Amino acid sequence: MVSAVFHHPWDTTTEAKSLLTKAQSAITSGASYALQSGTAALSPAAPKPFEPATAPARRPIDWRGLAQAVLPPLLGFGLLLCIWALVSISTASSIPSPAETFRQAVTVFSDPFYRKGPNDQGVGWNILMSLERVAVGFGMAAAVGIPAGFMIGRFEFLSRMFNPLISLLRPVSPLAWLPIGLLVFKGANPAAIWTIFICSIWPMVINTAVGVQRVPQDYLNVARVLNLSEWKVITKILFPAVLPYMLTGVRLAVGTAWLVIVAAEMLTGGVGIGFWVWDEWNNLNVKNIIIAIFVIGIVGLILEYALIKIATAFTFEEVKS
Repeated sequence: MVSAVFHHPWDTTTEAKSLLTKAQSAITSGASYALQSGTAALSPAAPKPFEPATAPARRPIDWRGLAQAVLPPLLGFGLLLCIWALVSISTASSIPSPAETFRQAVTVFSDPFYRKGPNDQGVGWNILMSLERVAVGFGMAAAVGIPAGFMIGRFEFLSRMFNPLISLLRPVSPLAWLPIGLLVFKGANPAAIWTIFICSIWPMVINTAVGVQRVPQDYLNVARVLNLSEWKVITKILFPAVLPYMLTGVRLAVGTAWLVIVAAEMLTGGVGIGFWVWDEWNNLNVKNIIIAIFVIGIVGLILEYALIKIATAFTFEEVKS
């Protein structure tokens, strides 16, 4: 005899609820386990207790690298001072000692901008006047030399035309142009500016022309295919590629200009660091001459360093794979 078991609908609902409760319990326990193990985040994480902020770990000081960077220059300056002291001792009173020169430098720079007449001014005014002459002459040279370098490098006919002239005039000493400036401009100040101009123009012309000539021909072929105008070829293709070469020429030109202005001012007179050196020699003030030598070197070093930084900012190195 087969007996059938009939379940009441209420029993079925109760069993379903029981199964649902067990499933929810399993899901909850699984989610908690996953949260603890870090494999999932099914439930919101509990807030972490307050933890005090800790200072970042300080990198240890590289004393060896610091010594390698600082010690050699200090040794070099120390060697210079030792040689200077020995020379001052051996020459009796002809060459002042480093200590005497330092005391005189403190006196000179205590009031660098005094004025007691047209030919008696502080070292600050002399430096500013020399820098002004260099800026004017160098600016004129850049305005002429950089475009000329672009044209000479861009067109072969102009390159063949001007290369012999540049090769002929570039080796001429800058001071050889000073009498020409005095003859033409009838004044010492414009003659000095003319000398700066003529000695500064050659590095910019040559470096800019070389940079234009080293632009890959493929770039120019693409510009020809795209039918770009000459202005766009210069501004969009040549100028970005030539900029590092051009800045190198500018750096060399500034260094040359600062060297030449000192010698030119010795011959022309007036206000300037070169005239200050010559005037102190006429007064037999050797201490101020040595101070002027250091001033000229420091100013030239600052100009060189500034232009190197500018050139580095616009120089792009190829990324090695």
